Amino acid sequence: MQSPTLTYLQGYPSQLIEQVQQLINEDRLASSLQKRYPEVHQLSSDKALYDYTMAYKQRYLKRSSPLNKVLWDDKITLKKQALGLHSYIAKNHGGKTKSKNEIRISSKLKRVPEPLLRMVVVHELAHLKEKDHNKAFYQLCCHMEADYHQLEFDLRLLLTLEDLDANPY
Repeated sequence: MQSPTLTYLQGYPSQLIEQVQQLINEDRLASSLQKRYPEVHQLSSDKALYDYTMAYKQRYLKRSSPLNKVLWDDKITLKKQALGLHSYIAKNHGGKTKSKNEIRISSKLKRVPEPLLRMVVVHELAHLKEKDHNKAFYQLCCHMEADYHQLEFDLRLLLTLEDLDANPY
């Protein structure tokens, strides 16, 4: 039976989930992640996160809609919500509609390895072109980050460790 702490791994093959459960039981999951990703990123300010995100946008999505804000958000929880939020806000002001795109990333991700943050940024940027999580969306994510699926899985492992109060970072 699947442990309730493996909720982030729902949908993965049972053999993989069993391997993760074994690493947890042997208290080796945290050390294996830390070995793969020894350091956390150093992007602590909203400006640093904005610059980091804009560099990826400029490289891969030059002709997409502009981004008005990119910031760390203390209100996004890892358990109930997404890791980040992309919002498209349209406001009608004086008969003119003004729209803007924002990316908000959970402040809880201030202490994760850079590749895992990069995966979340790529994911949120992909929503500028593809609103739904469809095949085209994931193809775009993989175009911007070749290891997208592995990084997403590793972030899910880290979230599992977070649930167990065993986050190595």
